[in-house]
Formats: sequence, C-alpha cells, structure tokens
Amino acid sequence: MEHVIWMDAQREEDLAACEALLRRAIAAALEEEGVAVPCEISVLLTDEAGIQAINRDQRGVDQPTDVLSFPMFDLTPGEPPTEESAETDPETGLFPLGDMAISLPRARAQAEEYGHPLSRELAYLAVHSVLHLLGYDHLDEGEEKRRMREREEAVMARLGLTR
Repeated sequence: MEHVIWMDAQREEDLAACEALLRRAIAAALEEEGVAVPCEISVLLTDEAGIQAINRDQRGVDQPTDVLSFPMFDLTPGEPPTEESAETDPETGLFPLGDMAISLPRARAQAEEYGHPLSRELAYLAVHSVLHLLGYDHLDEGEEKRRMREREEAVMARLGLTR
C-alpha cells in the first residue's frame, strides 16, 4: 500500500495528494453508508488557529480540535438520503451534505501519537466527519458511540487503512 507523507502542505503536489486521499475517503464513507445521491461536501484544511476560530465562532468552544463537521440537514444514522428525500441544489444537482474542517497540524500530531501515517489519520478524520454529516454521533459513551466506531472501522477497512 502506498502512503503519502506531507512534509509541507504548501507544496502543490502535497495538496493534490491530500485532495485525492480525502476524495477517496469521502467516497468510501458515502458508498459504505449506501448514499446513492450525488453529494457536495465542502472541505477546509486549516491550522490550529483556524480551527480554533471556527470552533469558537460556530460552537462556542474556544480551543483547537482535530475535525469539525457542520451538517446541512438533520439526518438519521443508517438512513441515507435518497433521490426522493434529498433536497438537491437546483444549480448543481448535488445534495449539499455539509462542511468539514480538518486541522493539519493536529492530524500530524495524532498520526505520530498513534504511530501511523498521516494519510491514515487524514482519511480517518474525513470518514469520521462524513459520518457526522450523515447523522451519526458519539457524545454518549454507549450505543451511539459504538455504532459510529463500527461504521468508521468498516469504511477504513474498505480503504485498506485498518489499524
């Protein structure tokens, strides 16, 4: 398996590799969840200060984090949007699923902490965010968290990026 290492996300080839990885991870999550409607997801790669500002402004939490997810719709986990239920954008024909923001410095630090490549960490954060956009949550320590973790692992296995 090929792993992409980003030394400096400013280089054009690094950004292209990062974009390809994120597209692959997002597509795998949507496919694993049975989403057949063409979706639009906005992705922002930022630094610690950027994600802290978003977290503060949008959630009232004045601290950095690894990933933030902002769903456009209140979906039910395991019940993906369908052609009949999806409110697609008339201009694009896409279902606007939502937005995600990922802190590259936090992803690097976590990859090092967990002993795996940055590519695996970025893919995991994207998958985690897509599941939030699809209605999954993990605020409790019970069934919801277990279900979300199972779905994350299934997508990561589909990507060939298991622990």
